[in-house]
Amino acid sequence: MKDIIRQAAFLVALAALGATASAQTAKTREQVRSELAEAIRSGDIISGESGLTLREQFPGRYPAVPKAPGLSRAQVQAELAQAIRDGELVSGGEIAQRAADGLPGAFPRELQVGQRTRAEVKAELAEAIRTGNILAAGESGQLRNQLNPSQYGAPLPKHMMAGTEMPDATVR
Repeated sequence: MKDIIRQAAFLVALAALGATASAQTAKTREQVRSELAEAIRSGDIISGESGLTLREQFPGRYPAVPKAPGLSRAQVQAELAQAIRDGELVSGGEIAQRAADGLPGAFPRELQVGQRTRAEVKAELAEAIRTGNILAAGESGQLRNQLNPSQYGAPLPKHMMAGTEMPDATVR
């Protein structure tokens, strides 16, 4: 046991030296000693090569750590009821998915902030078609104005020629 206390004192001293070197205000010798005494009393000192504290190795020797207060039974039941209403619970079966994903019409839709109106999307699509800033057919992955620049007026800037800017979505 004395060996463990010596190891603990050495580790705390090393930690105190490291903290003192990096901090602007140094701890006094008495502060370090009181912190060591508190760590020994509470079992918060790492013991041996396992990396476990004395409290973790010998839980019966040290007082229990007080737990943070949790939710009340009523709060948990209210959260569960809300999750059921919103379809947030994972449905059973082989496919693990939320109930709202499996039956989207049965649950309220999630609010999607920043959506564009149908008219805005149609106008954006018309502009992309007019300027050729839309993917060309085939597997090339290029825009129409990259394949046929003469059909769409002035050539595109170099950063657009690499295909980095593409339209967000296509409306059917």
